[in-house]
Amino acid sequence: MRKIKDQSKSSITWIAISLILSFALIYSTSIAINGLVDIKSSDTLTVKGSAKQEIRSDFVVWSGNFSNESPELSSAYEMLSDSRDKVRTYLLDKGIDSQDIVFSSISTYPKRMIMPNGMYSNVIESYELNQTVEISSDDIDGLTEISRNATDLINQGVAFNSYPPQYFYTGLSELKIDMIARATEDSKLRAEKMLGVTGSTVGKLKDARVGVFQITPLYSNEISDYGINDTSSIMKEITSVVECTFDVE
Repeated sequence: MRKIKDQSKSSITWIAISLILSFALIYSTSIAINGLVDIKSSDTLTVKGSAKQEIRSDFVVWSGNFSNESPELSSAYEMLSDSRDKVRTYLLDKGIDSQDIVFSSISTYPKRMIMPNGMYSNVIESYELNQTVEISSDDIDGLTEISRNATDLINQGVAFNSYPPQYFYTGLSELKIDMIARATEDSKLRAEKMLGVTGSTVGKLKDARVGVFQITPLYSNEISDYGINDTSSIMKEITSVVECTFDVE
């Protein structure tokens, strides 16, 4: 009789455990389903969009350097003044306005005599004087031509060194704003194409991150994490990248 009672208690215990496990399974399934609904309702899609445009520089800055050397400082200064006059006349003859010709201050470098042991002595052997001329203009082609031919001054006895021109686009600030808008439109179009095959649609824009601008010579594939601002070429390409996060509906 006792054995029958023990078996009865055991059966009741297993039934209770089974009921508890069943309720637990139903509850956990409910949580899982609700979790899936929450995840689905908060789905987002992050897409990068880009925009490119060719631009032509509309402003140029060019500079050159000339120097003279003499044992006497006063003589070196006179020689440099003569070279400066020749440089000014040359540029005026090329059609540059006098107000656009800017000369820097004069740099003086005393050169000391080298002793037989290779050490420098305290005796000044000569003085080298240097000066730079700089021109800024919107005449891209004209100043570019001058920069290429300015070494003709050497034929006039001027030790002239012409530096590469630097080319700029003055409307860059306004263009960047337009490029950001175009890159954002491109990211939305990409998102629509991606979601189109799934039956979902693009919702509101939740977040946007603007990348650095890459301003490079044409046909260049160079990029930098810090951005590029090319000044070596007249024709350039500007690239804007925007990373956008959209709601998925």
